[in-house]
Amino acid sequence: MFKQIIVGVDGSDNSKSAIRIACELARDHGGDLTLVHVPHAESAAFVVGAVAGYHAAINTPTLKDIEKAGQKILDESAAIAADMGCKSVKTQMKHGDAASEILSYAEEVGADLIVTGRRGLNRLASLVLGSTTQRINHLAKCACLSIA
Repeated sequence: MFKQIIVGVDGSDNSKSAIRIACELARDHGGDLTLVHVPHAESAAFVVGAVAGYHAAINTPTLKDIEKAGQKILDESAAIAADMGCKSVKTQMKHGDAASEILSYAEEVGADLIVTGRRGLNRLASLVLGSTTQRINHLAKCACLSIA
């Protein structure tokens, strides 16, 4: 049923819950899991700030900082999947608009399911612009599951 599962990850608690549920589905259905992260300055500042202290979080991160923070999120997400017993896990870092990149990747690989957290790290933008999850749920050509 769900052979190709995509999980949009951003390091938030809801994202971590999405990984756990997607792993259960992948195990139950013999599916492959791909963790997709689309870094942006706001989430990178959060991750870099959490590692380096307050000063890093108030400065605009460089592209190198953004890439490093994105890889940290992917590594932590893959560790959660491994702890859940997921055997076939891939990671992808994309650049651009999160919803567009996740949707494009899902279509490219023929995903059966996209799993996302209902709210991510960027709560203010989701109030003003509409959340990544809402856009994915509205535009996806496959099943979607959003986790609170």
